[in-house]
Amino acid sequence: MPGTFLRKLKKTERMYKVRIERKVQKKLAKIPIPYYEKIKKAILDLEKDPRPPGYIKLKGRDAYRIRVADYRIIYEIFDDVLLVDIINLGHRKDIYD
Repeated sequence: MPGTFLRKLKKTERMYKVRIERKVQKKLAKIPIPYYEKIKKAILDLEKDPRPPGYIKLKGRDAYRIRVADYRIIYEIFDDVLLVDIINLGHRKDIYD
């Protein structure tokens, strides 16, 4: 993801590190601008809350999904090391193939 984003947090808040796989970075670069900004914000918000309102635990694997307009962000959470790993991103009609 282009650029670095820093946020100030209260000392009591835990901040997760978000890692975006290379294939997801390539997909993100191809997203149209109005959706790109919303998706980028949703990914950055996972730093503070990896289980936001509306998240879904996927069946059959240890992954989660959030919706952003017609797009889906698929990710794994590693609470022991405070890591959110973005493993897939795509339009809702293509993401689960």
